[in-house]
This record gives sequence, structure tokens and C-alpha cells, in this order.
Amino acid sequence: MGKDKLRKFAEIDTFPNVYQLDEGKALKGKWAEEHFKNNNPVVLELACGKGEYSVGLAKLFPGKNFVGVDLKGNRIWRGARTGMDEKIANLAFLRIQIEDIVEYFGENEIDEIWITFPDPQPQESREKKRLTYPGFLNKYKTFLKPGGYVNLKTDNDGLYAFTVETVKELGLTCHKKTEQLYKSEFADSVLSIKTHYERIYLKHDKNINYIQFSL
Repeated sequence: MGKDKLRKFAEIDTFPNVYQLDEGKALKGKWAEEHFKNNNPVVLELACGKGEYSVGLAKLFPGKNFVGVDLKGNRIWRGARTGMDEKIANLAFLRIQIEDIVEYFGENEIDEIWITFPDPQPQESREKKRLTYPGFLNKYKTFLKPGGYVNLKTDNDGLYAFTVETVKELGLTCHKKTEQLYKSEFADSVLSIKTHYERIYLKHDKNINYIQFSL
């Protein structure tokens, strides 16, 4: 591990807006009350990377709380650092394996989920690792409020097609879907938040897929 990564890992251990592994379990069912010190809705971004979407959402919606979830601490460092520097009080990060997420959030605690440009896990042998695989959706159901939205934004056509088919097969309610987000009527200020990688994809004329559904 390089010196810069080691430095970032050491720093996030001191950040008041970052919880790591077992540290976050104590907040299960109490994120709004214990960390954010309010009763506002809590929204998750899964596989948040550098937290660019979480930061953007937190700025757009000061009346909601946002938690970015990822395992890679050197990436989370960027979003957490921005949150501290810009005093974004409604933003926090959780460094865990998403497979273990049910240990960190209580029943009906989460209002909405965002999954933005996750690893598409394209190999068929790894489809159970896809964050919209039924096994993951069942986990989200344990803490997502009834009718709460799951949003997937991805450049990967295969993951999008897999998710659309999964939603159909499970009989879930699909609210919005498009293979060309920025040519659709859905491209509002929320969906126009762009991550570093999304900007790269767009420069290469890659289409951006989007689907919103509830469990």
C-alpha cells in the first residue's frame, strides 16, 4: 500500500463523519438521532466511491441525511474530507462490506437508496455480487421504508438490462427507466449530479442508464 493510501486510512480514522466496520453497528436504527442529531430522513448511497454523489445530494437536500457506503477507505477519504471542509452536516460515510449492510441499519430506517456506477460484476459467475441481485434486494428490504425508492445509475448496459429483468421477474414496481438519461425527461438537477467517472464516460459518448423502482 502506497504512502498516500496509508495517510488517508490514518486520517479517516480520526474523521467524525466516518464510521468503520464494527464502529457503525452501534448506530443501527439510530443514525438520524445519534449521528445527525435530528429526525430527518436518511438516504444511502451504496458503493459510493469518492462520495461525489453523496456530497451532491447532501448539498441539494439539507433537510435529509446522507450516508455513503463503501469499503475502500482511500476513496471515502475524498468525500469525507469535502464534507468536513465545506461543513456539510447532513453527510456521513460508512466503511464496510455491503454484504454485511443489514448489521448497520434498522427496520424502516432508510428512506431511499442510490447505487451510482457500481462495479457491474459482468462475469456470469459473479452475478450474485451485483448490487441489484435479488439477494441484495432482500437485504435492502429489511431497512428500506415501504415504498422507498432504489435508484440505479450506470454506464454498464449489461447491469442495467439485468436490473430491469430482475425488477420484472420479482414483480417490483418500476417508476422510471431509460437507457439514455440525458436525452430523457428525467434529467433533473438530482440525476444530473456527475461523478468523476461519469464525466469520462460522457466525453466518450457513452450512454447513461437509469432505473428507479421500489421493493
